Amino acid sequence: MGRASDRRTVVRIDGGGSTSTRRTDTLAAEEPLEIRVRPKPLAVTMRTPGDDLDLAIGFLLTEGIIGGADDVVTAQLCAGAETPNTYNVVDVVLAADVPPPATDPTRNFYTTSSCGVCGKASIDAVRTRSRFDVADDPVTVAAGVLAGLPDRLRAAQRVFDRTGGLHAAGLFTAGGDLVAIREDVGRHNAVDKVIGWAVRERRLPLAGHLLLVSGRASFELTQKAWMAGLPILAAVSAPSTLAADLAAEAGMTLVGFLRGATMNVYSRAERVKP
Repeated sequence: MGRASDRRTVVRIDGGGSTSTRRTDTLAAEEPLEIRVRPKPLAVTMRTPGDDLDLAIGFLLTEGIIGGADDVVTAQLCAGAETPNTYNVVDVVLAADVPPPATDPTRNFYTTSSCGVCGKASIDAVRTRSRFDVADDPVTVAAGVLAGLPDRLRAAQRVFDRTGGLHAAGLFTAGGDLVAIREDVGRHNAVDKVIGWAVRERRLPLAGHLLLVSGRASFELTQKAWMAGLPILAAVSAPSTLAADLAAEAGMTLVGFLRGATMNVYSRAERVKP
């Protein structure tokens, strides 16, 4: 099974080139993961190895292929045919009453570590509607609690400490308690890993919770949060226009630029209390 990080030899140059030394550096691992919905391959994503079953299940949920844990009979990590010693394939068997995913046979999903919707064959295929109504979720969160969450997320990032190269997604209660955290080179993968964990723990919908992401709030991350029934999405960086529009449509609270005691609330600001 792949490791989340690995060592490489580098030449460290200091002083504008005046000195150079050879040293070892720890890098975040990036490897392909193929998700198969038996019997067909469905998607390949570039990810950091670890929590791969969570990633696969979260991906299926956020793409609208499954609605919960009961839709999955088995999910197992297995070796690929070409590289039998590396476990870079997740094989999923869906329940008999779950429709198989509709895919373009000439173009399966392919996502890089920086793009969660790159493999979609049409604009219409990008949007997937959630079965959960987050607009009526009565949850509120104190602004002071939100302000402290980035430090809590950062303190829990074990692999980031070694590599400096991973995104994180953290699931929190409205009181600021960390429920689950996942790291990955891809923002969308980290979110899928958290949501997949919640699916397997039968916690959906994630009413009364909030999701914090270490980067920006993009459209695909907002959509994934909505698919899991999350009423609040917070990001340490900027949201996009599509993310703000989707959050407003869904009735989700979207917080951006969450840094220190300041933040911008782009939709449903009444959930953030002084």
